Amino acid sequence: MNFSKRIIAMDQSPIRKLTPYAERAKEHGKKIYHLNIGQPDILTPKSFMNAIKNTNAEILKYTSSQGIPELIDAFINFYKEYNFNFERDEILVTNGASEGLFFSAIAIADDGDEILVPEPFYTNYQGFLSATGIKTVPVPTSASTGFRLPNKETFSSYITSKTKAILLSNPSNPTGIVYTLEEMQLIADIAKENDLFILADEVYRDFVYDNIEFHSFMNMKEIEDKVILIDSLSKRFSACGCRIGAIITKNKELIAHILKLCQLRLCCPMLEQIGAVELLKTPKSYFKEVLCEYEQRRNVLYNELQKIPNIVFHKPEGAFYVIVKLPIENAEDFAIWLLNDFDINSETVMLAPAKGFYSTENSGMDEVRIAYILNEDDLKKSMYILKEGLTKYLSIKNR
Repeated sequence: MNFSKRIIAMDQSPIRKLTPYAERAKEHGKKIYHLNIGQPDILTPKSFMNAIKNTNAEILKYTSSQGIPELIDAFINFYKEYNFNFERDEILVTNGASEGLFFSAIAIADDGDEILVPEPFYTNYQGFLSATGIKTVPVPTSASTGFRLPNKETFSSYITSKTKAILLSNPSNPTGIVYTLEEMQLIADIAKENDLFILADEVYRDFVYDNIEFHSFMNMKEIEDKVILIDSLSKRFSACGCRIGAIITKNKELIAHILKLCQLRLCCPMLEQIGAVELLKTPKSYFKEVLCEYEQRRNVLYNELQKIPNIVFHKPEGAFYVIVKLPIENAEDFAIWLLNDFDINSETVMLAPAKGFYSTENSGMDEVRIAYILNEDDLKKSMYILKEGLTKYLSIKNR
């Protein structure tokens, strides 16, 4: 039987690709510290579960394709705390940020069109775009410069007649950088001059450290009709399985078009939307405690990584990820070896090989992405395992 060229061309997720190796390691009695996936271990606010338990609905009905009115209003009130003022017809509830990105890309670009993405980027971006026939055009950044954006002339050189948008996450998954106001103005100027949309993935907005000021494209009034804000409850509320996100834009014509896609998938789950209403009412004190916890985890990771010789990395400014360049040729081979052939007291670590966060051929081969979502003690243990494992791996390869 033949399969579509589209599906054959798609790669497996580098975040989940090594799962079979991890499962086999567990079957052999190994404990694995999962550094490969951004699954927070912070407890989800109880208000979510309580809202679902307390609903008196007797039938799980189809809801509005846009999202239930109560959730739309909850989003509106939530964003006022960030000085964003939205109306009901500027918000669409989606099945996570993933569906939001997928639907937005379909609405603004055709088969063969291009979207620019600073590289390395969240691996699923390329999956979303390739599934729709849209070409991902990487704008390279490097570990040596802290993954900062190139200058305007260099960035603009990647624009062609087929370019429709610029897509970026801020704070960044996978690099952990927070874009400066100057960098954002650079993107805004390029979008305005070339009539491009900006797909602004801000799902990590609340995870910014060292008192760095976060800036949103939504605060840039001169381009507000070009900005498509993609958001999610997954990380902010440690509710990844909730699968509730949103598309927000001042471009009401675009919202009307994307609504057609929302109607095709009928609606988001009713109970999850009911729970999400209460999540968005979570007191600010919750975020302060969570931010403090993750900043401390970031500090622990940074201190432990400094003990590992001959690696290159930069202190993450936001989100909960860091890209680490290792003194090896093939990070995927190393990650598999850690699962198959190495442990300390029956414990090992699982990493995400970084080549999957690049579309430029042969890039990221010696890099891994680490998610610092473990508690402090487990982070210290996992970094020790990584250090000792790297030493042994290099001794084997250098024989």
